[in-house]
Amino acid sequence: MPHHVQGVIARSQGAPVELVTIVVPDPGPGEALVRVLACGVCHTDLHYREGGISQDYPFLLGHEASGIVEEVGEGVTDVAPGDFVILNWRAVCGNCRACLRSEPQYCFNTHNATQRMTLEDGTELSPALGIGAFAEKTLVHAGQCTKVDPAASPAVAGLLGCGVMAGLGAAINTGGVGRGDSVAVIGCGGVGAAAIAGARLAGATRIIAVDIDDRKLASAREFGATDTINAREADVVESIQALTGGNGADVVIDAVGTPETWKQAFYARDLAGTVVLVGVPTPDMTIELPLLDVFGRGGSLKSSWYGDCLPSRDFPMLIDLYLQGRLPLERFVSEEIALDSVEDAFTKMHDGDVLRSVVIL
Repeated sequence: MPHHVQGVIARSQGAPVELVTIVVPDPGPGEALVRVLACGVCHTDLHYREGGISQDYPFLLGHEASGIVEEVGEGVTDVAPGDFVILNWRAVCGNCRACLRSEPQYCFNTHNATQRMTLEDGTELSPALGIGAFAEKTLVHAGQCTKVDPAASPAVAGLLGCGVMAGLGAAINTGGVGRGDSVAVIGCGGVGAAAIAGARLAGATRIIAVDIDDRKLASAREFGATDTINAREADVVESIQALTGGNGADVVIDAVGTPETWKQAFYARDLAGTVVLVGVPTPDMTIELPLLDVFGRGGSLKSSWYGDCLPSRDFPMLIDLYLQGRLPLERFVSEEIALDSVEDAFTKMHDGDVLRSVVIL
């Protein structure tokens, strides 16, 4: 029988979110019903509310989540009722050209649930990133469930579902940070802080944090930054070069995603160094560079999608590192809130007052 639960929706562009009753179907073939335990409030949810991703209102928001599998549909073998899982939006297909060339982290045909969750009047909901986890229960494709050690805190585990994984992966997977490297991270919100933690985990010896907010720079030191630069007070490129023997950093990660910060990253890296763009630009943004500079500086210019993560590979490993005390995921949780406080959490996020507000159900 369908499940009637509480969920947070965005009904129209820019309007405050609403807590309403939603209807969640029983799982069909390949699907899983998950009882949500915790869900982080991510910038992407705000983009959905503001119409920055699509106009397919109403949206069921929330995607950075952990929970317990309650039921599975026909043909599901990877997870079972009772499993503690992190939800992800990269349920790889195994058949697209990326998967067939053994690069499933770039899967171009990821799976979502076939059935739609609805309002009580039958209006179909568009789940954020195919998940929709600001709800007591949600319906997803079973491949969107990654089983991890249940000893992990649900509030912490769910963060790997999006923002924290994006930052960690930008450093470890996309940037290929290694032992002895110098790394600069521009933008020290949740994603940037995670990139700093990832660089530290990978063995970088100099990790430079750049931001315009001294609160975020102080927090960056807690995640492993060895040096900080306030971009309002100093030239970013010159400062990074000065901290790296005049050369620039081996890897520079742009966790903001504007033309200005990307140019800073481009010129603040060493010759043959790597630039990683993980901050998401808006559609109107453009960039212009002398082509000779692109040629002359060499190296790699990369973008990082979801931290180039493969959930089945990365989530269990990172949870194990957290449980061993080697990855301080708990520091990302600024506050735990109720389901009816998502709108207030958006305001705090916009004002830079939190790394992550996490809804606890």
